[in-house]
Amino acid sequence: MQTMQLYYSPASPFVRKVLVVAHELGCSDQLELLNAAANPVQPDLRVAAFNPLGQVPTLVTQTGVVLCDSRVICEYLDSEACGNLFPGGEGRWSALVLQSHADGLLDAAVLTCYERIARPEALQWDDWEAGQMGKITRILDLLDKDIAALEGPDGPDAQRVDIGTIAVGCALGYLSFRFARFNWREGHAGLSAWFERFSQRPSMQQTAPRG
Repeated sequence: MQTMQLYYSPASPFVRKVLVVAHELGCSDQLELLNAAANPVQPDLRVAAFNPLGQVPTLVTQTGVVLCDSRVICEYLDSEACGNLFPGGEGRWSALVLQSHADGLLDAAVLTCYERIARPEALQWDDWEAGQMGKITRILDLLDKDIAALEGPDGPDAQRVDIGTIAVGCALGYLSFRFARFNWREGHAGLSAWFERFSQRPSMQQTAPRG
């Protein structure tokens, strides 16, 4: 079977979202994982040859088509596998809104990491970082307040699994991985309980971030 090439970093939450989707769809064995350096200052030129932004994930399909951005890649995999992680009707908008919230949280979190890791200490801007953390906190508050949307109409016993809940699970996993001192669980009991349940899925267990 011809494989697709996925340029990835094992610590990237956006890569993890793609991998979780692939595991849920049963097509993870069709991905050849190629380790790439995701760095905003010194991009991996192998990736930049396909994706001018030099970002991961970047997918090269069996036919040589290059797909960039986790949202595009996830929807492509779902379409190719005839999956249902992107539901139809009103459910689609609910899933996409959740994905948007999760990706916004991750954008702020990754920028905060780069501020402390990539920028020289003398140039770091505390107020800018505080602004990013404020975005994260507001999204956590929103998700915790509307926990029923994550659980779905049948409650916690019938787990809702779509691109929205997958994106949220990966976002919370990244906070646990990179922002241990932030303790996002404090004040978000419902969201924390949901994450514990969702994290038990084999797809989440098999894609835990590292590095």
